[in-house]
Amino acid sequence: MTTTVPRPVREEPSVAGRRPRALLGVVLAAQFMALLDVFIVNVAAPTIRGGLGASGAGIQLVVAGYTIAYAVLLITGARFGERLGHRRVYLGGLALFTAASLACGLAAGTGPLIAFRVVQGAGSALMIPQVLSLIQRHFTGEARARALSAYAAVLATGTAAGQVVGGVLVSADLFGTGWRPVFLVNVPLGLVLLFLGAKVLPRDTAPRDATLGGTAPGGTRRARALDVPGLLLLAGSVSLLTVPLVLGQESGWPPWTWLSLGGSLLLFAAFGAYEARLARRGGAPLLAPRVLRAPGIGRAVVRIAAAMAVNAGFLFTLTLHLQGGLGQSALRTGLTFGPTAVVFGLVGLTWRRWPARLHPFLVPGGFLLAAVSALAVGAVLKGGGTGGWLLYPAFCGMGAGLALAFNPALTSALATVRPSDAADASGLLATVTQLGQLIGVATVGSLFLGRITGPGADVSARALWVCAFALALTALVGACAGAPLRRRRPPCGAMAESDSRRGMRVR
Repeated sequence: MTTTVPRPVREEPSVAGRRPRALLGVVLAAQFMALLDVFIVNVAAPTIRGGLGASGAGIQLVVAGYTIAYAVLLITGARFGERLGHRRVYLGGLALFTAASLACGLAAGTGPLIAFRVVQGAGSALMIPQVLSLIQRHFTGEARARALSAYAAVLATGTAAGQVVGGVLVSADLFGTGWRPVFLVNVPLGLVLLFLGAKVLPRDTAPRDATLGGTAPGGTRRARALDVPGLLLLAGSVSLLTVPLVLGQESGWPPWTWLSLGGSLLLFAAFGAYEARLARRGGAPLLAPRVLRAPGIGRAVVRIAAAMAVNAGFLFTLTLHLQGGLGQSALRTGLTFGPTAVVFGLVGLTWRRWPARLHPFLVPGGFLLAAVSALAVGAVLKGGGTGGWLLYPAFCGMGAGLALAFNPALTSALATVRPSDAADASGLLATVTQLGQLIGVATVGSLFLGRITGPGADVSARALWVCAFALALTALVGACAGAPLRRRRPPCGAMAESDSRRGMRVR
């Protein structure tokens, strides 16, 4: 059976003939470093608290300040990339992240550390959306599919790697510096990436004016006007959502957290109404309506959020059980997640080579495998023991399931988006990814902590068993997203087609 796909929109020239591996390696290395910093501090938090004499609220803000700034500013960073140039904003964000990492590593107190963590998150928010935009604009066809698979693999393996690297650095206590290397390690890496990025990233050639989107003299596309009211509404709504999700669990969910969550819904509604009205009036909304209407975007948003919620909730609750319930060290806990990260990366990089007839079933099948694996981990650890060798097949199943759930969903969604809308799609999907992780940690983490009634591995194991069912249920929501489909869609990887062909036939 064959399906004809309409001719893709013409995009900027591909770098496939020049140095694609160098470009992809630089942007993904920075992506990995930024993601690492989200989770590396979780493992180092107890050591930071002891070294600085921080309060519980203080150390919580050290961990959360980065995440909040990162989540709030992602879409803003995407729009800045479109207006000022992806290369310029990427390098600027990387420089800001590197400088803030140095400041964090040298911080003498809790207050300065919190402030520098917020700056670090802002640097990431400028840098990360440019990664997808650069891939969308400078890779085509099979090269783009491979690049997106590598991007997705880095996105999820960075989560587990943060636990491993954090455990190694804290346990090593290099030169008696305690927790400081978890930040200082970014400085030499950031400087190297700045040097390489300046050499391999394509120069920005699009005009950077403040006019509405359109065609400038000479046929080049003008940058859209900056939607300041939309930015403020979105930043406010995301802030009201992320702050209680990050801080509410530790605070016992006081009334302000619920008021904040309710306020976020109102602001999201106001943002949607304003953007729709602006589009009707011919303005330039923060998110182009055609991006939200692109085939499969809505389904991909649900699937990506569900996959990241399962991923983050699984790692968070299992970390609490291994360290708090079983008394394992930070290093041993971090290394435990190695199989999950390795399998996720391997499956994420190879799924496109699987038979095309299997591609429509990869995402729901991946979610089902993740659900079974979550229940298997809970069952193996239910008795309060370490689980033995039976634990590792379940970890591998979780890595494979999440890779199949996340990677094809991301690839197929971006394949339907015009290269000219790469900034909007990048900001949207990056924000959804971050919010999915926050929701997973907040909801599943609260479920776990609410069932810890006393010390002991048995109590912790029973709480983990309950969370396993919650994770499985979330995975089932992802598996059901978008079903039933009204028409047969081509395999995910096949949709990213070169602009040099008028059409494509998928078998």
